[in-house]
Amino acid sequence: MRRRNPEGGGVKEREWGGARRTDSASTSLSAFRNPAGPAPEGKLPVFLFPHELIFFADDQSSHKQVLTLYNPYSFILKFKILCTAPARFTVLDAVGHVKPSSCIDIVIRHRDVSPRHYGQKERFRMEVWEEGGAGRGAAGSKEVCAVLQPARAEASTARAEPTGPAQPRELPDSLVSAHILAVQGRSQTPGFSVLCVLVGVACVAFLMFPLHGDTSTLVPPHFHVTVMQKLVCAYILGLLTMVFLR
Repeated sequence: MRRRNPEGGGVKEREWGGARRTDSASTSLSAFRNPAGPAPEGKLPVFLFPHELIFFADDQSSHKQVLTLYNPYSFILKFKILCTAPARFTVLDAVGHVKPSSCIDIVIRHRDVSPRHYGQKERFRMEVWEEGGAGRGAAGSKEVCAVLQPARAEASTARAEPTGPAQPRELPDSLVSAHILAVQGRSQTPGFSVLCVLVGVACVAFLMFPLHGDTSTLVPPHFHVTVMQKLVCAYILGLLTMVFLR
């Protein structure tokens, strides 16, 4: 598949089954600043990429961006591009058509990268409709935001650093319920029950050991325990009792 070098101008039309190129003259975007009327409204999905255009004043290569419009339909798709600031941008072939199962690359150039435009968001509106529809066929539109940043490094830092203190977020009720059900289901497995029984038996046996200082001829002195150890075992037995009762 051959792709047009944007430096060559024009729009390249590509068929997915092969390669086809159509060159045409550059069209000024200002001619569509006040169109006679919007494209007919409809529910035709518009496959336009990317979703956002970011220009960097310090990077001349970013002053030229490419929008790709796909036509997955079985009919010819006509299109027109409108802009909120036509004096700042140049669009090569702002009006055209795309053949079925084809796509085109539309080159957009930023002509005014002065500091007064830093951070200002403009919008490109892509209006498409079925060829020959004349208001009766399916139509649709999609908007793409365009913003000019002073430097690429500053924009990356701004995205990486949070703008304010992180706010604690509560878990959704559905996620909490799923976690509780998972814990309950795990507690009902045979392996978990066996482990609880073994821990309970060990705690009971530990509670039966004599305390330090008691005289006992049956239990060796090194098996004597402290009061705190017996309290811990009693606490564990209480937790196990709650598990079994639930």
